[in-house]
Amino acid sequence: MKAATYSASRGVDPFVFAPPLAAVTYPFLLMLFHALVGAPGTAVSGAAVLGATLVLACACAIPALGIVVAWRSRLTPAMRRLAYATVAAPSLYVFLGVVQALVGSPIPDPWVWCALWLAAALWASRGASQDAAPPARPGLGRWRLAHGASAVIVCLYVLFHLGNHLMGLGGPEAHAVVMETGRTVYRARIVEPILVLAFLFQVGSGLYLAWHWSAARHGFLRTFQIASGVFLSIFIVGHMNSVFIYARTYLGIPTDWDFATGAPAGLIHDPWNVRLLPHYALGVFFGLGHLVAGLRVVLEAHGMGRRAANRLWGAGVAGSAVIAVAIIAGMCGLRI
Repeated sequence: MKAATYSASRGVDPFVFAPPLAAVTYPFLLMLFHALVGAPGTAVSGAAVLGATLVLACACAIPALGIVVAWRSRLTPAMRRLAYATVAAPSLYVFLGVVQALVGSPIPDPWVWCALWLAAALWASRGASQDAAPPARPGLGRWRLAHGASAVIVCLYVLFHLGNHLMGLGGPEAHAVVMETGRTVYRARIVEPILVLAFLFQVGSGLYLAWHWSAARHGFLRTFQIASGVFLSIFIVGHMNSVFIYARTYLGIPTDWDFATGAPAGLIHDPWNVRLLPHYALGVFFGLGHLVAGLRVVLEAHGMGRRAANRLWGAGVAGSAVIAVAIIAGMCGLRI
């Protein structure tokens, strides 16, 4: 796709600062959500439920804003990369909270968060380089091929893992039965290290490709693919940190249904756990959406018409949203 170019002398689109400024508000939207729903056992009025839903929707819309700005606005490469980073704000905030707990930081998470985003925006705004197509890099095609090949290994685990979480709609017991069956395979002494290395390679190769492509402006489908990949990279690193370092090593607790759902307080009524709602929901959505985006590219390269491939992508993204809502509903207590 043809990259748009512009000269810095034409001025800066004021909308370019919208993503980092929106990211700054993210913790405070979650705090407002918690204020509306209250602690466990609190009676919540219909108006409070509606208000909390709207606030949570605004928090989840921040990644969408990052995608739109990266796609539509005239940006320097640094500002576009910051817009892509905004897409990962929900997972970055979870990652920050876990790191803060590990180091025993006395500074509240929101203040550290605000300082980091404002510093990043200040740094990115100093660049005045031209928004031009990135230079060709030898071997980039091989990186794409290797990234796709390792994705096959990762997909086997991801699809099982998401299916396991869908079992949460039947209750923790149903989830536990499937999880224990799966763990006999993916926690095997030989399998688990291979799986971890495959995920780490996905993160490293994905960020390398995203850094190259994010230097230029692209069409919406490529922008979505880059953005979803950036989100997944942060999600994977944060999830591994939470499971391997925080839970298994630091706390010495099992990473079961109670750990995932923040028991006993749950995901909705706890002021810390509420950050897991967008983190999990968007993790499922962007995880499946990124797979569908990659599949679209592969199918089009092998002869499928662009219109058919795009329709398949649209159906896949819609299905990803449905699955994300179903999984998060099960984690919040919905049973069927």
